[in-house]
Amino acid sequence: MKKIHRLHTIQRLPISLDEAWAFFSSPRNLRQITPEWLDFQITNEPPEEMYPGAIVTYTVRPMFKIPVRWTTEITHVEAPYRFVDEQRFGPYSLWHHEHHFRAIDGGVEVEDLIHYALPLGPLGSVAHAVMVRKQLDEIFSYRREVLEDLFGTWQPMAKPLATAA
Repeated sequence: MKKIHRLHTIQRLPISLDEAWAFFSSPRNLRQITPEWLDFQITNEPPEEMYPGAIVTYTVRPMFKIPVRWTTEITHVEAPYRFVDEQRFGPYSLWHHEHHFRAIDGGVEVEDLIHYALPLGPLGSVAHAVMVRKQLDEIFSYRREVLEDLFGTWQPMAKPLATAA
């Protein structure tokens, strides 16, 4: 039985729900929030507007500059609140990535929930422990920094002071 791993991140940004949806639902913005060392390249013409069944193909170079082809299908879209992409072909034996967006005071909360598994049994487990989880953490740390550079840092709204009656 394959080990299914989980990666969960939450980031708050000072933009509207609609702005967040417009940015994150466009595959054209993926390169901008992906570290340069991965050499992320979209290899097909992605759709202008996301829809269930949309296919996006790309290459990444996660190890030794060797290109890895990846095909993703958008399986669920509930604009502007949620979409799901799933790997159809690529380096993982399972990749299920949920993107959630929720309006909050002063901005939007962006939540990523990824369930993934690696091929190759025990070798895949070793690769995960030695390299894969670290790379995924680095990718999402990079994404966090780029998004803050692009949109700013979210600050909770100040609550008004109570007044005496």
